[in-house]
Amino acid sequence: MTRTPVTMPTKRLLLRPWRPADRAPFAALNADPRVMEYFPTVLDRADSDALADRCQRLIDTQGWGFWAVEHRQTGAFLGMTGLNVPSAELPCSPCVEIGWRFAHPHWRQGFATEAALCALNFGFERLALTEIVAFTAVGNQRSRAVMTRLGMHDAHEPFDHPAIAPDSPLRRLVLYRLSRTQWLAGTPS
Repeated sequence: MTRTPVTMPTKRLLLRPWRPADRAPFAALNADPRVMEYFPTVLDRADSDALADRCQRLIDTQGWGFWAVEHRQTGAFLGMTGLNVPSAELPCSPCVEIGWRFAHPHWRQGFATEAALCALNFGFERLALTEIVAFTAVGNQRSRAVMTRLGMHDAHEPFDHPAIAPDSPLRRLVLYRLSRTQWLAGTPS
């Protein structure tokens, strides 16, 4: 079933369905070793386009997923943020995760936090999820800082990602959790 895709504005950003014009800047950020430092590999154009297609298919079928993020004032594509059901069987499964990926020139401006707060609000208010999780490689302090700013809490439940090679330093992940009750009690501003 196809659902009407959701578009959500924030003060500075627009979370929206993907457009063909997003492919080139998305491929550039996926090819940037700084952006992909905590992922197993950078992506070539074909893999990046395939990821954008998967993101849009989920939005088309369920109305939500990883949205493209656009700067409202300039119209520039900044990256992606959203919610996803992980395909790998994880210790926290079944779950809905929140995630983000922004081009390096757009780091340290609060865009990831702003967009993720919007996605959390959608997950808890519109989807009535009871919990949203986030996970990243143990050493990814930037993403862990965003998780903390979102009000998420380190669950102290590290785990090894089953799809990452056993000898990879990226295999060990930290898990952050945020319940709907916690969100409603202290929604970050």
